[in-house]
Amino acid sequence: MFKLKKKDTVIITAGADKGKKGEVKQVFPTKNKVVVIGVNMLTKHKKPSKDKPGGIHKVEGPIDVSNVRIICPKCEKGVKVKFSKMQTGDKVRVCKKCGELMI
Repeated sequence: MFKLKKKDTVIITAGADKGKKGEVKQVFPTKNKVVVIGVNMLTKHKKPSKDKPGGIHKVEGPIDVSNVRIICPKCEKGVKVKFSKMQTGDKVRVCKKCGELMI
C-alpha cells in the first residue's frame, strides 16, 4: 500500500529543491514517484494549436518517493509513516514519532 496520497503536505529531503514544502498533486504508485506543486520545475516547449498558444511552459516533474517526507500536523516536521489498524478494522496512517493520525 502506498503511503502518500493527493493533497498531502510534504517536504523535499534530497535534490536541488531540498527543504521546499509543497502539496502532492499526482501520485504514480507503480513508478514510486509523486508530483509536488511548485517543485522540480521542468521547461517544456509546446507547439501552438487551434485553441492554445505555443511557447515555453513551466511544469512540475515527478520526484522519487524516497526523496519526499510527509509533514505531520502535530510535529510539523518531515516524518516516516506507518500503518495501524483501528478497532473498526480500518487501516490508517500514523506518525512514527508522535503517534498522530494522518488524515
